[in-house]
Amino acid sequence: MGSKWTKLKLALGLDSCVHIPRSFDNSSSAATRFSGGVSPTVVSPAGDSSSYRPSTPTPSSSGLRLPKSGPKSPKGTCAICLYTMKPGQGHAIFTAECSHSFHFHCITSNVKHGNQICPVCRAKWKEVPFQSPASNMPYDRLNQVSPREEGWATVLRRLPSPQGDAARQISSLYHVTEPAIFDDDEALDQQTSVTHPKNEIDNDVINTVEIKTYPEVSSVPKSASRDAFAVLIHLKAPHSGRKQNIGENNTESPPLVENSRASVDLVTVLDVSGSMAGTKLALLKRAMGFVIQNLGPSDRLSVIAFSSTARRIFPLRKMTDTGRQQALQAVNSLVSNGGTNIAEGLRKGTKVFSDRRWKNSVSSIILLSDGQDTYTVNSRPNVGTDYLSLVPNSIHRNNGTGMQIPVHAFGFGSDHDATSMHSISEISGGTFSFIEAEDVIQDAFAQCIGGLLSVVVQELQVQVRCVHPQLQLSSVKAGSYQTSLMGNARLATISVGDLYAEEERDFLVTVNVPVDQSSDETSLLTVRCLYRDPITKEMVALEENSEVKILRPDVGGGELVVSIEVDRQRNRLRAAEAMAEARVAAEQGDLSTAVSVLDSCHKALSETVSAHAGDRLCVALSAELKEMQERMANQRVYEQSGRAYVLSGLSSHSWQRATARGDSTDSTSLVQAYQTPSMVDMVTRSQTMVFGAPVPQNKRVLRPAKSFPDRQRRQ
Repeated sequence: MGSKWTKLKLALGLDSCVHIPRSFDNSSSAATRFSGGVSPTVVSPAGDSSSYRPSTPTPSSSGLRLPKSGPKSPKGTCAICLYTMKPGQGHAIFTAECSHSFHFHCITSNVKHGNQICPVCRAKWKEVPFQSPASNMPYDRLNQVSPREEGWATVLRRLPSPQGDAARQISSLYHVTEPAIFDDDEALDQQTSVTHPKNEIDNDVINTVEIKTYPEVSSVPKSASRDAFAVLIHLKAPHSGRKQNIGENNTESPPLVENSRASVDLVTVLDVSGSMAGTKLALLKRAMGFVIQNLGPSDRLSVIAFSSTARRIFPLRKMTDTGRQQALQAVNSLVSNGGTNIAEGLRKGTKVFSDRRWKNSVSSIILLSDGQDTYTVNSRPNVGTDYLSLVPNSIHRNNGTGMQIPVHAFGFGSDHDATSMHSISEISGGTFSFIEAEDVIQDAFAQCIGGLLSVVVQELQVQVRCVHPQLQLSSVKAGSYQTSLMGNARLATISVGDLYAEEERDFLVTVNVPVDQSSDETSLLTVRCLYRDPITKEMVALEENSEVKILRPDVGGGELVVSIEVDRQRNRLRAAEAMAEARVAAEQGDLSTAVSVLDSCHKALSETVSAHAGDRLCVALSAELKEMQERMANQRVYEQSGRAYVLSGLSSHSWQRATARGDSTDSTSLVQAYQTPSMVDMVTRSQTMVFGAPVPQNKRVLRPAKSFPDRQRRQ
């Protein structure tokens, strides 16, 4: 079934480039305002047609080769009726502005109901065909029609075009030489850069970060002390208030209703080396088309393409209707050639942020590559590999410069350098995703932007302070988040940064509980949060109801039940540590030890309180450990997929954020244990945008949230 679906996609043009309509001057005649300045195309039964040739960017000195002409539309199958389109069958063939072809009678039936969107590439047409008796049309509105179609002809209905100078920029934007300084970013309207009406701000004052704490057990006898007593700190970000029209095939309205979220500056750094040729590049363009269509008018996007070197092919522009058209045209211009210079691509992407004059509340880089950087990474004997050189110093997450630009890296296919991509994401504070199956790329991007378009908390700092005078913090388990112990280990600070809407974080701290005969209750800790609201720009401080207390009875009341919330997070941390240990052994070529470490952890999890209670997270962790064991079956399997799978898992656990992993077909996998409702909505949108119908059952997808551990049911 999978091969049939692939063939169908190829037949329908899903693997062809993303196309958009060109802008046209209002003074152009009807006969020349179509398909890039050539006559409208009605193909006779003989099969003759005019080809669409979009404007071509000037080749740059960067070594990126741009196309001399746009790719032609596939002419094998009509995307509407799914029947073949062969010359001589007596049916006229219509070629649209975006170069996709259809039976003439099929497309006219489709557009007569008001649909102005290409069924294949979702481009919004400027002119649409409809049928009318030839005898009733003026001569200058007719095209040459074959004898078999002499009773009908194509009439072009002019659709509204972009206004003013912005429209004229579409055809001229890509002839401009890349500037030395990227200070040409589109200005932001400060009143609309964050779409959030004042009355909504007033109503959302109480909608703040939720803090919950769970001690390991509820009481400790007065005469007893406890070492490494665990306390769980659970945080949950507020909802965004943003609603999406998921599942509706309504492309006339904006894809998102943005009523309460921070706007985004997004730079995509895309690998267009020779190895990306063919299906990979086609699917990348389609995925980028999805990203572009789902950004809002106050979001801004820039596109960097890299191969042997890098070039900015699209400046930082707002994703208005015109901005989307320009961005799609830029993406459509991509061709593959040359080597892989990831460092140069990241340098150009970072330069967009450092040179910009205006700044949206949220900034991020999406990096995708299918190869290994052979230009910058230096491997030195007995020293290791210098991955720091891949990431510009200005976006190192702990550099103290204040420019927080996380890089969300996507390793594509079996030949990418998973170690370098994971290192880039860790250094910058982003996530690493492994795209094993080519047809998952759009869903993976959708999940990422689903999060970026829902940031509700920024610069989050968590402070944990000891209350009892004899208490000290012995450890703080926070994954990759920077932590610091101060005041003789009585104060800890965790730098969390941004949170997506309804995203959760769990931090496990341990203390040494002393003997205390003076009271029936002991106060252990207080938890305080400080963060910036990206909508109001104001700092918010939270410390209500965050004091952790335990009872101190005179004698023990028997064996106490361990908090399942604490046990659950202990299991997660134990599994992550086992994955890291197994990876070290695997990198040394000792796969048997690596498998043994994972198997021992799996057995240990099965004996925990969570496992006996049937906890979903514990079940998912066990399944994940088993999957990693299978991907360490031998050296070839480990190098092809095991390494990337483990690293993407470690990235997900260390940041407690969803990553795409493998082909995402296992419903019990922990791939999306950290997925938020906004991510779920965006992935669902991606999966249902194929002709407005559900995806085939065998398509590899990022599964809906109902298959993931239910992290929302904490009591």
